[in-house]
This record gives sequence, structure tokens and C-alpha cells, in this order.
Amino acid sequence: FFLCYYINDGNMKKIIKYMDKKLFIAILILFSFGLIMIFSASNVTAYMYGASPSRYFYKQLIFLLFSLVVCSIAIFVPSSKYKKLSWIGLVIVTFLVFVALVYGAVINGANGWIGIGPFGVQPSEFAKVMIIVWLACYYDNKDNEFFNDSVKMFFPIFVVGIITGLIILQNDYGTAFIFLLISGVIFLLSNTSKKIKLLVVGACLFLVLTIVILSLSGTIKFLSNDKLARFNFFDPCSRYLNEGSQVCNGYIAINGGGIFGRCLGNSTQKYLYLAEVHTDFIFCIIVEELGVVGAIGLLLLYAFVLLRIYFIGKRATKTYQALICYGVFSYLVFHIIINLGGVLGLMPLTGVPLPFMSYGGSFAVSICIALMLVERICYETNYALSLKK
Repeated sequence: FFLCYYINDGNMKKIIKYMDKKLFIAILILFSFGLIMIFSASNVTAYMYGASPSRYFYKQLIFLLFSLVVCSIAIFVPSSKYKKLSWIGLVIVTFLVFVALVYGAVINGANGWIGIGPFGVQPSEFAKVMIIVWLACYYDNKDNEFFNDSVKMFFPIFVVGIITGLIILQNDYGTAFIFLLISGVIFLLSNTSKKIKLLVVGACLFLVLTIVILSLSGTIKFLSNDKLARFNFFDPCSRYLNEGSQVCNGYIAINGGGIFGRCLGNSTQKYLYLAEVHTDFIFCIIVEELGVVGAIGLLLLYAFVLLRIYFIGKRATKTYQALICYGVFSYLVFHIIINLGGVLGLMPLTGVPLPFMSYGGSFAVSICIALMLVERICYETNYALSLKK
């Protein structure tokens, strides 16, 4: 903090005064709760595989402490510098995504990880945050002719397409899908002309429809058999001995929780019935141990955080600041919907983590950075408004 104070000539007291303290407290509560649930969900798995029961707890704690250091720097960077920094960050992240594709380690079927000692970094997670900032700054233009220029409007689509393609080649369709959705939200919220928006949306729908038709006809094989099997997500318990076992065991965990749960630490499904219990399926353990009451409490906290982000974006005085807030909003919303939809059997499983709850260093750090960008925007907005009084 003191280092950042001297480097940026900032004022810590001023930042604390004008930042959204309610949002910050809610974030701390969510990360703290997630840390507790990661320990509760993972201790059996870690012990069964010969590690300390607190292995994942301590690793996640290290990730969060590192996130705190990164965020302490990020919140002191003026948003006016985002435009220049976003180009540099975009090039670096795209390069790292490419490196992960070529040299990355394979984890859970996706070769998108770069090993750094005992830890692994997933560049595609940081690509989500970087594309939010870069697109928001790119579309921050007051010249109407800029938004009617087809070349300038299709350039970010070209960039998004390249990064999405690299992530798909890593065999990480869930991350690629969310990356596309976030980019699409910012594109649709920008001042791009309606004609270009309709053209892009129409082209995307045509491309998706073509891929689906060719895949169903057997002309091309876009998805492997195991991924195609995930689209058969209805009534998973009827396929318990095959691909439906994970979701069905998730149902058993949720059903066992009842209203108030079995009590923290007393889950039965974490005894190797559920794979990835501390990542993809951690919501099921939360419901089993804390019941419907715990699940509702978590969802209310999510709603509170999302509303605070939305209103910060709505009050922002600059276009790129608003777009960043809406991008972070969509980032969290899509992760929550796709994770919960998958574990509840409402959509195919994609391996998408649940914000604040799921174990994972790259995901935790990227969320922290995204939220600190929102806090920085909140500070600048509140400070600017205070000067007008």
C-alpha cells in the first residue's frame, strides 16, 4: 500500500473514503466463506490421495493473499491509463494463451495450464478480464463515424475470434463460451451502429447453426463423443452408471441437505462420490452441509454484489468505465448461471468454476482484479462528484 502510495501519488484515505465499502465487505465475506467450504469439501479427497487434509485450503489461501497484493496495486492505477495498458495486456495474455496451447500441461482434458513450480497458471482466465478492459476502452469513442466504420468495428471481433479459437484448441469449451458471451455483451452495449450489430449477430447465428447441422449430419466432428454425451443432461440418474453419475450424486448431496443441512463438515458425498468436489460441484456440498438456508444466503450475497457492480456502472461518468462494470457484471453472472445450471442438470456440464467458492488460483486472482477495477471506477466517480458539490 505504501509503495503504491508513492508510485501513484495517491491517497489511501481518499480511496477508502470513496470506494464502495459495502461491496468490498461482501467480497471479503464471499472469499472467506469460499475458503471454509473449500477446506470442508476437499479434506477427504486430499487425505485419500495421501496429502494433508488442509492441502487445498492452504493453496487457496496463498492464491488469495497473492490476489490481495495484486489488488493493492490495481486499485491505485488510474482508469485513464487503462487504454494504453489494455493493449499491452492483450498482447501478453494472447501470447500466454498460445504458449499454454503449445507447451501447457493437460489438466482435466484441457491443455491450457502453464506450470510455475508447484502451481499452475491458466492464461485464459486472465484473458476474460483483459478482453473486458480492452473492448471497453476500444469502444470509448465520441466520434459517430468511428462506430459506422466496418473495418474498425470488425477488428475487435477478429481479435476475440483469434483468442476464442486458441482456447477452443486447448479443449476448454466452457471458458471459450464464457469469453465469447462477455465479449458479446460489451459489443452489444457499445455505440456500434445497429446495422453492424445485426450483421454480426446474424453471422454468429448462421455460423452456430451451420456447425450444429454439419455436426448432426456427421459431415464434421466438432465435438468429441464425451462432450456430445454432456448434451444429454436430462434425467441424469437414469444413466447413473455412465455419464449421469456426477450430476446424480450432486442431486443426492442437495437432497440430503434439506432445509438446514447436515452441518458444516458432515457431507457424505465428498467421500469420493463426487469428483471435482471442491471446484465444479462445490455448490452441492454447500447445500448438503448448510441446507437450503445456506444456498439462499449465498445467492443473496451474489445478488448484492452484482447489484452494487451494476449501480457503479450506471453512475460512471465515462463510457469505458460503465462498460468495464457491465463486463465484470456479465463475467460473474455467466459463471454463476453456467456452473449452477450444470450441477443442477439444467444445462450441460462445462467445468466452469463457481465465483468465490471454487478452488483455483487463476480464477480467484482474475476475479479479484476485475472487482478492483470496479472499485477504482467507483472511487473515481464518487471523488469527481464530491468535487462538484
